[in-house]
Amino acid sequence: MTSTFGTLNTAYRGLSAASTGLGVVGENISNASVDGYTRQRVTTSSIEAVQNGLFTKGTTIGQGVSVDGVARLADATADAQVRSTASAAGYSSVRSDALSTLETGLNEPGTSGLSTQLSNFWSAWSDVSNAPGKTAPATALLGQANSIVQTIAAGYQSVSDQWSSARSSVDTLATQLNQDGAQIADLNTQIRTGLQTGSNVNELLDKRSLLTEDVAKLAGGTVHQNTDGTVDVLVGGNALVSGDTARTVQVTGAKTLDGSAASPVQLEWTHRPGASVGLDGGSIAGTLSVLAPASTDGSGTGGVLAEAASSYNALATQLATTVNAVHETGATASGATGTDFFTLSTSAPAALGLSVLPTDASQIASAAPGSGALDGSVADKIHQIGISATAPDKTWASFVTSTGSLAKAAITGSDRATTAATNAKTQQASGASVDLDEENVNLLTFQHAYQGAARMMTAVDSMLDTLINHMGLVGMS
Repeated sequence: MTSTFGTLNTAYRGLSAASTGLGVVGENISNASVDGYTRQRVTTSSIEAVQNGLFTKGTTIGQGVSVDGVARLADATADAQVRSTASAAGYSSVRSDALSTLETGLNEPGTSGLSTQLSNFWSAWSDVSNAPGKTAPATALLGQANSIVQTIAAGYQSVSDQWSSARSSVDTLATQLNQDGAQIADLNTQIRTGLQTGSNVNELLDKRSLLTEDVAKLAGGTVHQNTDGTVDVLVGGNALVSGDTARTVQVTGAKTLDGSAASPVQLEWTHRPGASVGLDGGSIAGTLSVLAPASTDGSGTGGVLAEAASSYNALATQLATTVNAVHETGATASGATGTDFFTLSTSAPAALGLSVLPTDASQIASAAPGSGALDGSVADKIHQIGISATAPDKTWASFVTSTGSLAKAAITGSDRATTAATNAKTQQASGASVDLDEENVNLLTFQHAYQGAARMMTAVDSMLDTLINHMGLVGMS
């Protein structure tokens, strides 16, 4: 059995539960468009009947409903998958963007690309061999040579500028990583305190989840859940965040491309200078891979930008060396021999130090010594360089082909990683995001429950009024 007053208390509990449910629905609807918000549900349980003793007779019923809390409907597995795919997408996106920019800057194939300019350069030597000493073909040759020099220098400078931009961005990314770590540690403190005092920390958990996802995009890593509600964030197997403590990182190494070989750029722990952070993904790792120095064994396996700069230097050096080797065997119109066509400055990278020595037709050694002014045999030999198996054109074509292949592979890999990250976010959202149709149904459900509990309280109140105020009045005058 249950007392009338007990029934009133049961109705009150139902009213309170429905009111709490309405509040949670309102919270969900209000935050439906907020990034990172995870939908919530009020959790309830029935209260068992009170047993008055071993010899209690009659039917006993429960005491209504208990509001146990407000659950955050997150899926730890889905969250981990989001972080994992975000790490891979962050890494591949940086490399894809870098290689795409590099490939575009080559202008190949195209009339302004080095392939076309080199072809025109060798053709110009053929024209000079057919008309030695003439001003027009010599002027065209010098113009084409200077155009190549300028294109090589511009290409190298473009790569250098791209390297400097990436170097600046990695500093910014490291700063963001430090800020994320500090905020996660602060949220850990608030969440732990809130759980200890019985407060609702769902919104704090949402903020922390977004930050750990951002850390994954930046530096990969893993998240370990602690029993007190805090999380440890590990990067490269070492703790970036441990409870309420956050460590910081710093970027060290060269500030310019030319100094990267002697002082490679790397991410280090601030409290352990020289100790590299072992990144396993994220945009910082992708940027560092782009900034890496060129390989010392000529394998081309170093950082893509340093390798590109090295290729420009190699082209400039090969072009100057091969042309000068033949040009030195010829004689100018004045009979001078042993002269160079190109010069390389020793105070700058070869791509920037390459220049053309002759300024007019009289300084071009197109003839064999003693053969006369109408001989163009040396010019023809230089023309033949362009069609030889070791022509600078072949070196350049190999670089262009390898860059194109790398860019294509990077773009394909980035597309796959981005798709995987998008699918993971979609999967996460399917369970965690707010469905307004569902919330409207819940709204009506709790509204009717509230109305039902209120009517029950009214009925019990009326019964109590009859019992207290009207019993014994029948027959009284």
